Amino acid sequence: MPDPLVSIGIPSYNHEKYISETIESILNQTFQDFEIIITDDGSSDNTVNVIKKFSDPRIKLFVFDENQGACKALNNCIINSKGEYFAYVSSDDIWKHDKLEKQVKFLNENPSIQAVFTKVEVIDEDGKKFEDDKHFYANVFDQENLSRDKWLNQFFYRGNIICHPSIMIRKTVYDDIGLYDERMANLPDFDMWIRFCLKYNLHIYDEKLTKFRVRKDEENVSGNKPTTWIRRKHEQLHTFDHYLKIDDIKFFLKIFPDAEKFGKLVPEMLPYFLARLAYEIKIDVYELWALNTLFNFMQSEEIVNKLEEEYNFGYPDFFEMSSKSDFFNVIK
Repeated sequence: MPDPLVSIGIPSYNHEKYISETIESILNQTFQDFEIIITDDGSSDNTVNVIKKFSDPRIKLFVFDENQGACKALNNCIINSKGEYFAYVSSDDIWKHDKLEKQVKFLNENPSIQAVFTKVEVIDEDGKKFEDDKHFYANVFDQENLSRDKWLNQFFYRGNIICHPSIMIRKTVYDDIGLYDERMANLPDFDMWIRFCLKYNLHIYDEKLTKFRVRKDEENVSGNKPTTWIRRKHEQLHTFDHYLKIDDIKFFLKIFPDAEKFGKLVPEMLPYFLARLAYEIKIDVYELWALNTLFNFMQSEEIVNKLEEEYNFGYPDFFEMSSKSDFFNVIK
């Protein structure tokens, strides 16, 4: 059998209620040149048996003996895929019938774009229109297209605003920038978007071709609950590190056009500028990252001297910043 054009990855975990509808929405696509790679992440319910009821030979099922995390399962799907394009969908989400057809056509006609996403219809536990317009997920994915520098600006200041289950990406991108970071549970996709936009262009297809499910009682992995927000802050702390890899001043200024208020930019001093930009946001995780970045950056006597001479920034300024950021709730 020739390799399919599109590989579809589904990491599944305890979604016996939804997985049939997810798979059926793929099998009913107007575009049919695909394979489906499902990796079950040690489900304790009936998910695997539900999957095995489908007899389509294009479905490949891998089953982990125990739960290892959705990121590990997704990477397994990518590793075992053969398509030129890779599409991901959560095992509780749904695709419109012509999603693949439109995305394949777009990528075929736009070689300068390496990933295409879609607009999103948000649904509830039972597949009906999601009615809570105050909820975080109600409108967060309703984004217009931006240049990659502006996407990087949005990611830095706003966080994750792209819907992962709507993606179709050229698989060679993973060969270049790597797979999803398996140390992350909540932000591996966000971490990927930053790495992606440092090199590549993405596009949001202007149709709601993906149905994104928000489950009751915030049962999504990314649901609005304390454990999620605690973990998100830790993971977000590490996503910022990718910005330290930028070495092009012009590109840096496109992302952060107001950075020059801290002085004249030169490539070797970009960590200082990033730290100052992050610190002034006045959010705990940004402040912590800024101070850690400055702490590591100021190990060199040469750097410290340059900061003092050219930017009027020295140890006293750093000490003052670190005394004002009570992210460990000492006062509380």
